[in-house]
Amino acid sequence: MLRKTLLATLCTGGLLGAVTPAWSAPTQQLQSEQGTLVATQITKGLEHPWALAFLPDQQGMLVTERPGRLRRVLVDGKLSAPLSGVPVVWAKGQGGLLDVVLSPGFKQDRLVYLSYAEGGAEGDKAGTVVGRGRLSEDLTTLKDFTVIFRQEPKLSTGNHFGSRLVFDRDGYLFITLGENNVRATAQDLDKLQGKVVRIYPDGKVPDDNPFVGLPGVRPEIWSYGHRNPQGAALNPWSGTLWENEHGPKGGDEVNIIERGKNYGWPTATHGINYSGQPIPEATGKSAEGTVDPHHVWEKSPGISGMAFYDGDRFKAWQHNLFIGALASQELIRLQFDGDKVVHEERLLGELKARIRDVRQGPDGYLYVLTDEDDGALYKIGLQ
Repeated sequence: MLRKTLLATLCTGGLLGAVTPAWSAPTQQLQSEQGTLVATQITKGLEHPWALAFLPDQQGMLVTERPGRLRRVLVDGKLSAPLSGVPVVWAKGQGGLLDVVLSPGFKQDRLVYLSYAEGGAEGDKAGTVVGRGRLSEDLTTLKDFTVIFRQEPKLSTGNHFGSRLVFDRDGYLFITLGENNVRATAQDLDKLQGKVVRIYPDGKVPDDNPFVGLPGVRPEIWSYGHRNPQGAALNPWSGTLWENEHGPKGGDEVNIIERGKNYGWPTATHGINYSGQPIPEATGKSAEGTVDPHHVWEKSPGISGMAFYDGDRFKAWQHNLFIGALASQELIRLQFDGDKVVHEERLLGELKARIRDVRQGPDGYLYVLTDEDDGALYKIGLQ
């Protein structure tokens, strides 16, 4: 009787907040080059989920929904009520609540970082913002949420916000920023469009950033010439920051981000306008003084989210990179010789869903989010 009472309390929100019952979907067995791929739907009913972060000690995952909700998915698939204390977001076009990461010292400071679109005073244009709040012990509230970074000026009418958040080994926070579909700004060093920026966890600018002290240049900038970077991850073997970004029609890229470098957009691109015409500013696939893509797709998969696999559970995936694909509705696996891409495999096409984010879980499985009205979270492994 006590067990039944406790279960009823959990399901009606007495201890965890209001939760929906776990969704039980059949596991799908799919073919891959490494053998049978097993895809298990952990939960569904997420509205355009964008990112996920794993809480410690089997407490589940935090998942962002683009309309502005932060939810917790429990280990058994139950979905919590939206957490309180989350900022109001500008949920238009591609804008809304975007990435979520935990502080490297989360067990001590309980800080959760969010990136999202924020509107300006007139409300017709927006930019990417990053802030942090302290997760309550009962896992229901972000307390004292504070903005630590704002993309300036606000130029987006609904496109190209980026944005991914990555902490490096030294505790610096990298933020990837789209050019708001205003191409030329990616080359303008007095603006924060089309950039990767590097800040301290509290938002302060490190003195050793490459452009600190230069007149008319934003000191937060680490690299520039980016279009719409929607994936980023720290290479666990080298400690370097890798990033992926959308090209226009063609020319999706993977880049290894280096201090102070120019990655070319819109001067250099492998893509063209959606109209079929060339990009007006482009001089070709390469341009003097810019870094060529580390890997490029001439036909755009619509890439988003990325995760290096360094787990022990599936040896066949060791040293592989996994990237979500929105347009082609797949999970892309890249295989390396050193840092050179030597093989590519497309996975999960049978799901017929836009793969927005991919992360390696603490259990060694991959977890992917599907960007749909009725989005889902899948756990992926090899049989």
